[in-house]
Amino acid sequence: MGSIIIMLFAVCAGILGGMGMGGGTVLIPALTIFLGVEQHAAQAANLLAFLPMSLLSLKVHFGNGLVKARGAPPIIIPAVLFSAGCALLAACTPAGLLRRMFGAFLVALAVKQAADIRSSLRAAKKKG
Repeated sequence: MGSIIIMLFAVCAGILGGMGMGGGTVLIPALTIFLGVEQHAAQAANLLAFLPMSLLSLKVHFGNGLVKARGAPPIIIPAVLFSAGCALLAACTPAGLLRRMFGAFLVALAVKQAADIRSSLRAAKKKG
């Protein structure tokens, strides 16, 4: 039964990730709250899950001609370095602090999403 629940959480995370929200916003809380996975392990699982998805996404975007190869390295190289550095920093951060920081990130994300929706509704109201 546990494997089915994990797969269900993974599917939900994948759907939200595909919609632009980020699968980690579902996967990490699901793993820690509902399955009792330690915070560091949940965040590491999220990072590992991200790798194949990002490689597949990059392949699809290259295949559709949506990526200019000349412009990719200046974006990819700092992103990889920053990600590796932050992963090391997260590994050294106490679990309680890491949990609170991730919670603050989720709150900030919710506030931004609400502001974006409000802005979209205002723009639609002005048009119509």
